[in-house]
Amino acid sequence: MSTTASPTTFDRRLIAPMVLGSVLNPVNSSIIAVSLIPIGRAFGAPPSRTAWLVSALYLATAVGQPVVGRLIDVLGPRRVYLVGTAMVGLAGVLGLVAQDLGTLVGARVLLGLGTCVGYPASMYLIRSEARRTGEDSPSGILTVLAVTAQTIAVIGPSLGGFLIVFGGWRSTFAVNIPLSLACLWLGSRRLPRTDALQAGREPGSQPRYDVGGVLLFTATLVAALLFLMEDRIELWPLAVAAVALGAVFTVVELRVAEPFIDLRLLAGNAPLVATYVRSLLAAVVSYTFLYGFTQWLQDARGLTPSEAGLILIPVFGTAILVSTTTGRRPEIRAKLVVGAVLQVVACALLLTVAGDSPVWLLVVIALVLGVPQGLVSLANQNAVYHQADPERIASSAGLLRTSMYLGAIVAAAANGAFLHDGATTAGMHHLGAFTVVVAGLMLAVTLVDRSLSRVGRPVADLSRPAAP
Repeated sequence: MSTTASPTTFDRRLIAPMVLGSVLNPVNSSIIAVSLIPIGRAFGAPPSRTAWLVSALYLATAVGQPVVGRLIDVLGPRRVYLVGTAMVGLAGVLGLVAQDLGTLVGARVLLGLGTCVGYPASMYLIRSEARRTGEDSPSGILTVLAVTAQTIAVIGPSLGGFLIVFGGWRSTFAVNIPLSLACLWLGSRRLPRTDALQAGREPGSQPRYDVGGVLLFTATLVAALLFLMEDRIELWPLAVAAVALGAVFTVVELRVAEPFIDLRLLAGNAPLVATYVRSLLAAVVSYTFLYGFTQWLQDARGLTPSEAGLILIPVFGTAILVSTTTGRRPEIRAKLVVGAVLQVVACALLLTVAGDSPVWLLVVIALVLGVPQGLVSLANQNAVYHQADPERIASSAGLLRTSMYLGAIVAAAANGAFLHDGATTAGMHHLGAFTVVVAGLMLAVTLVDRSLSRVGRPVADLSRPAAP
């Protein structure tokens, strides 16, 4: 890190590598949406097979976020960031030369693992800078991360369409090569070799990496996610394997001196667990809406894909506006309550749609959902920053992303179950009822969590009793 950084202010030289590293995942999550059809045509693959290009990245990211995050906790962000972003470039090269769909799926797995480094590394650096400067509420920097990811998610499909027009579908993989090189250059020049969190450790207290716990965690999550993603009852042995592996993982982690996931610490940190639950529930609603509502707009309402895309713009536009205007306020309870209430309202409005619903109603639904999109994800991110053990901030941030991807996978399973006969209005109403229940649970988890009132409050106010 530059020696010119002020001892009392956040080192802004870190922002560029943090932001660029953090957007690698959302850009690769969204850019693939417009690539599936041309890739399927190129390799003669049906949608059921090209769907693995999406699932592979979700699976690798859900597993990899806490695994990579713990590596960052142990080794610091610099080396892990450089290796991860180099993997992104390698995946871009692999996609550029791939001659079959299996190789492309492998490239997407590599992308999923490589793009895991950005967000945990950023949360680690924010915590390290807070310790160095004594400023423990960097809400402005956290907002930059959230808004940037939301913006990239919006422009990802448009960027993909532009790249395909001028360079074919392979360009949606090749774009990762210059992004990787930029991350490597910025990371090597600006990321610290030793940071405040590492410097603050006692001699001989370097944490260890629990390889056994990582392997058991990975096997458990892979088995569970494959069962959920395939949605086939004959794969029930995977569910049994996931339960058995999870039990072994629990026993082993409770006996290890420095576990991969400290289950005792997690069990004693109910607010952090509640944040993960809220993140999962909110993601179920968001992704169910994104996938299910979009299909209904085309199949039952009769809109073209471009028209359906225009209906979704208010969701992302409102989310970015809300995050930008509220992000600098560190208090989070009001954001979560308002966001949860509006999720319930948006889901209830899905019960009113019909094949002849006016466009203005569809836009209203999108606008209503956009507000919690901007409030909830940012609030949960701030909550993890304040609730997690500073020595495990990167792996805790990784688990937050894992909970989000678990929600996305549950949403995909729900869409398959309720829209199995097509995206009909009746199916949409069933999906709406399901999301009302999920959003209601999100609201309940928020209301009963009294600890949220203390998150983000000035130190002088913490002596006052928390609001109920």
